[in-house]
Amino acid sequence: MKKGIPFSKLNGSGNDFLLVDNRNDVMKGVDLPHFAEKVCDRSRSIGADGMIFIHRSRRADFRWRFFNADGTTAEMCGNGARCAARYASERRIAGRSMAFETLAGVICAEVSGRRVKLRITTPRGLATDRTLTLRGRKLRYSFLDTGVPHVVLFVPGIEKRDIIAVGRGIRNHRAFAPRGTNVNFAQVRNGIVWVRTYERGVEGETLACGTGAVACGILSAVHGFVRPPVTVRTRGGEDLVIHFDPAKKGFGKVYLEGDTSWSCDGVITEEAYRY
Repeated sequence: MKKGIPFSKLNGSGNDFLLVDNRNDVMKGVDLPHFAEKVCDRSRSIGADGMIFIHRSRRADFRWRFFNADGTTAEMCGNGARCAARYASERRIAGRSMAFETLAGVICAEVSGRRVKLRITTPRGLATDRTLTLRGRKLRYSFLDTGVPHVVLFVPGIEKRDIIAVGRGIRNHRAFAPRGTNVNFAQVRNGIVWVRTYERGVEGETLACGTGAVACGILSAVHGFVRPPVTVRTRGGEDLVIHFDPAKKGFGKVYLEGDTSWSCDGVITEEAYRY
């Protein structure tokens, strides 16, 4: 067995991620998208919702490359970014206050033990009360890009929704071609926004989506259902807190706050990705 690649596995509100410190080119010569797809396979390898590689940066504490479980690149991932921030802090790649590069821009974070408060890039593309037709049925939705695109449907009886069929249909709808969109089903109960998410790149329902939680929190306030800070309850049962100012342009400074957990450290062997 050849020398393995050191990794850590962290979890953010039900989203799990594999992290590799690549500042010293430990991944040199490796096809990163292919590697991520293979290692994130839950049946044949380690398994995760996504993979994060930490690189050197000239303008921030570090730069990340993020891959979905299917090997595609995502501009941003809120829960992944919180896990990356905690990893960087504990590995002394950065201090408790840090900034790091993503395809969505430079992200700032504050780490306090397991809890991470992340400032995301300014949301854009706000649209409310839009409609699309899916299998002959009209669906009313809202939209917000919080680093990645998110459709939000406010629905009753969120537990009974067909997340996979409807989510996949909207994700691949021509209205969002060519890259597609994440799809969130939200219901406001007792001042809490309950959310289920069909995530692009995972191609299924995930236990949480950080940028989706931000989109649902902000859109819930736009529709007058709640006021910030907004508590969003994920499918995994954990709460995320969304901070923003609806009176300011771009919703002011937008933060995603929640806990993380450090699952394990180990090494990735060749057999984990060459199969």
